[in-house]
Amino acid sequence: MLRLRQAVSNIPTYHPPLAGREGLRLDFNENTVGCSPKVLARLRNLGPEDLARYPEREPIESTVAAFLGVSRDELLLTNGVDEAIHLLCQAYLNQGDEALIVVPTYSMYRIYMTAAGAEVISVPVEKDFQFPANDLRAKITSRTRLIAIANPNNPTGTLAPADDLLTIARSAPQAAILIDEAYYEFCGQTLLPRRRDSPNIFITRTFSKAYGLAGLRVGVLIGDRNQMSAIRRVSSPYNINAVALACLPEALSDQSYIESYVREVLQSRETLESALKDYGIPFWPSRANFILARIGTTASEAKAFVESMRREGILVRDRSADHGCEGCVRFTLGPRKHTNRLLTALATTLEELSLAPGVSRS
Repeated sequence: MLRLRQAVSNIPTYHPPLAGREGLRLDFNENTVGCSPKVLARLRNLGPEDLARYPEREPIESTVAAFLGVSRDELLLTNGVDEAIHLLCQAYLNQGDEALIVVPTYSMYRIYMTAAGAEVISVPVEKDFQFPANDLRAKITSRTRLIAIANPNNPTGTLAPADDLLTIARSAPQAAILIDEAYYEFCGQTLLPRRRDSPNIFITRTFSKAYGLAGLRVGVLIGDRNQMSAIRRVSSPYNINAVALACLPEALSDQSYIESYVREVLQSRETLESALKDYGIPFWPSRANFILARIGTTASEAKAFVESMRREGILVRDRSADHGCEGCVRFTLGPRKHTNRLLTALATTLEELSLAPGVSRS
């Protein structure tokens, strides 16, 4: 009888609620208006030969490396950040090793760690979802081989201080330290200039958020050149499709588009925070393109809120299943016009469900 590896049998199921996403998409932290017009122009100019050839990753990696100010041998383009996580797990985790995550956080860390046969150790966040630097260091043992930290964190939007991250890296020289900077453009803090302080540090970036290229699946993994050489051995040479490779330089070249979009998102973040304060709804200050708010005290209240918002044409994400997030909903932020639609639907839904102290009851 054909049997799965035990580690695969133990993988938690992850079903992102992607089906039936009709409405304003404020549920998956995507760019809500789309990519640069330069990317669309490049797409229109692709010819049949562009699709018939195997994709050549290296020239575009040189372009991305120059943009980020790193050497090409310190960088690998990946099929989204998910592949980067998977490659780190394949390269550094053996059956029975320990891997550390801070919870709540991005679900795929646990899934890839478990698939590699590691024992996943969860370290709860501190009060108000603050980064648990001391508790995380206390969990490091001789068996620790990988520590994954989203910074800013998802779904909380909180940011870990750079010095804390470096201290953790120095405390676990035998472990790969992943600093996932998927939301870097919205916070401006990066460990990239200090990555060489510890050769076990790896940094990821994505083009799925600010750049609006989630459908093309492009990410970047950056690390010590000797370690990256080993990681390339477990990576497919054709992991990035030709369309994504053709479009990425155009996306990088249009920084004015990215800066304009980020500026609008930050303004929307302030606007939504102000509205939540007025409604008396608890939320956590965010450094990303989303805000986590406690809409109710139970998972059922959060579910009812999400369903009501969907009827108003707005998609938001129920995060009640995450550690410490019962009753919480996450709102992705976009430009002002999308925030205005969100606020209109928010007022209607809160009044309908009688969930906010600041909303009049009918």
